[in-house]
Amino acid sequence: MLKCTYLSVRTHLGGRHQPEGDPLSVTAIIHARVFDGEHTTENQTVVIDGSTILSVGGPAPAGAQIVDATGATLLPGLIDAHVHTSTESLRLALAFGVTTELEMQGASTRFNRAHITADDTMADVRSAGFGITPPGGHPSELFPPGGRPTDDDEDHPAPTDGSPAPVMPFSTTPAEAVAYIPQLLASGSDYIKFMVDDGSVEGHPGLPMLDQATLDAGVAEAHRLGALTVAHALTIDATRMAVAAGIDGLAHLFMDRPHTPEIIDAIAKSGAFVVACAVLNASMMGISGTDFAADPRVHAKLSPDWLTTIQSSFNRYPQGELGDVLASVKALHDAGVDLIVGTDSSVAVPFLGGLAHGASVHHELQLLVRAGLTPSQALTAATSTTARRFGLTDRGRIREGLRADLLLVDGDPTVDITDTLSIRAVWRNGTRAVN
Repeated sequence: MLKCTYLSVRTHLGGRHQPEGDPLSVTAIIHARVFDGEHTTENQTVVIDGSTILSVGGPAPAGAQIVDATGATLLPGLIDAHVHTSTESLRLALAFGVTTELEMQGASTRFNRAHITADDTMADVRSAGFGITPPGGHPSELFPPGGRPTDDDEDHPAPTDGSPAPVMPFSTTPAEAVAYIPQLLASGSDYIKFMVDDGSVEGHPGLPMLDQATLDAGVAEAHRLGALTVAHALTIDATRMAVAAGIDGLAHLFMDRPHTPEIIDAIAKSGAFVVACAVLNASMMGISGTDFAADPRVHAKLSPDWLTTIQSSFNRYPQGELGDVLASVKALHDAGVDLIVGTDSSVAVPFLGGLAHGASVHHELQLLVRAGLTPSQALTAATSTTARRFGLTDRGRIREGLRADLLLVDGDPTVDITDTLSIRAVWRNGTRAVN
């Protein structure tokens, strides 16, 4: 009788027939304030069946497991659109309600993440693979003598099943860049990244850098093959180059000087999105995350290594002004540019500090609000806008039929953005991962 009642409810939801399922796999989150990725509604019931959102609104099916969300807000799982990650980092991200990370340099490509996709104890991931840069170009200048720090090799084991090996696309000519694009895609890159950086912000002026012709040719070839393109650009001049090449998105916001009407207009007319990474720019200027990490909702979830890291900073560009960056964020928003939340979190070492996976997404949300976005606009930048611009059509919204990546927080972050840290529960692909 219970199963018949359950099936009857499913059949009549929204006037559509629903496939038969197991009532024990169904969860109804009741009395929730729902921010669906764009809009907020009060006192809603959201039903999860397995890995999928079955319904938004309407009754709770008989026999469903009930989660009473009175006094809480249900959000789509947050997306960090700029990381360098590992399994350990993906687990940390999920603890903070970040259900997807977008890797902008690393090995979490399509053929190297089966263990991640199948594991609901860590955030999901997409990856650019390795960015196109000249030999000796960015990011080599960031690391001390003796080489770069790495996460454990078991996070990204060498392929043993015939899958393509990672591609290291060092390019100095248009022909080289063009040749690497299909190799990157064949090896599992989800989008293509270009490094446009002369090292000036990092204290290494004169670093080898892609020229305009090479950038133009690489972007054009990626577009010809249907790939999304993003650019690392920390200066206005590099941003101008990337926009001129037709880049789809900027993985950083420039920080070398205040914005001008010309550069804001150029970005807006290009249609490119901007991953602001204001929290990274602050760290580059020597501003650590110490004050942010003092919040017990932050430091209680960080290991000693991550706590030390977030309390440190890059400190590569102390002459920068965070106020200029935040003013640029507001100008871009006012011009209609799609802003996206990203952090550039990487590994737990102090010289890449000021950041921590998951936690820094919440810090970035606070900085976007400080810049002049409303809390709802900032939340949209961490959910539906990111999903739309990166083609993640199954997530980033709370909508029937989408993947059940969800974050339940006490309070109302559409009014007080700091409430995103008051995490009550997280669901990753329908599995309750955090209580």
